[in-house]
Amino acid sequence: MSDTPGPYLYDDDPTPLHTGTPRSRQGLLLAILGGTVAVAVGMAVGLPLVKGSADEQARQVTGVFLDALGQDDLQTAHELLCEEQRADVAADQVAARYAPTGRGEVTATAAGEVDGDPVQRVTVTWTDGSTSVLTVVSEDGPRVCGTAPGA
Repeated sequence: MSDTPGPYLYDDDPTPLHTGTPRSRQGLLLAILGGTVAVAVGMAVGLPLVKGSADEQARQVTGVFLDALGQDDLQTAHELLCEEQRADVAADQVAARYAPTGRGEVTATAAGEVDGDPVQRVTVTWTDGSTSVLTVVSEDGPRVCGTAPGA
């Protein structure tokens, strides 16, 4: 074996690939970080615009729930209940528990709290003139989680 490396394409020794002064990439890193922060803030601000406010979501889920009950679609109504209520009420018992007096219509909503967690109280007026209040919680989306007689 020889001490000299093999033949070169050119007569000179191989030159280092990077001979210039290194460039700083701080500007690029700051731009990426700033863009990430801007996207995060935009998502936080835009999410309620896309999903709607808690009031709108509560009205919507209650409306779908009442429509399902009105069409005897008890499986859909049962799936719109919170986990606790689904475990407590069988699908064929949902109408008896939540809509004993016929068809209902959402007439009002109000923010509230249960055990320190925010909820929406949705007032439903039934065809016979009576009212009840459905509690809507946020549990993998808005879910109906209880009923009480209206005032």
